[in-house]
Amino acid sequence: MIFSLGIIVILVASFFSLYRVVKGPSFFDRVLAVNLIGTKVVVLLVLVDFLYNRPEFIDISIAYALINFIGTIAILKLKEKGRLD
Repeated sequence: MIFSLGIIVILVASFFSLYRVVKGPSFFDRVLAVNLIGTKVVVLLVLVDFLYNRPEFIDISIAYALINFIGTIAILKLKEKGRLD
């Protein structure tokens, strides 16, 4: 029951973050909101793992967290320098 409530709360919070992606006053606010949504997806995957007792979701969530982090750094570097090298 508590895991289901946690999933619902995180989904509602993700919709607030989605609002920040659309209406963000600056580019950096939008990137931060996308990173926040990615982090919430990782937490959702872990909650689903505990809810359904499926340990392979932990591996997926770790991989997604790494992709989320590297993607955010790459987008910010591209914005700052104009290239990724």
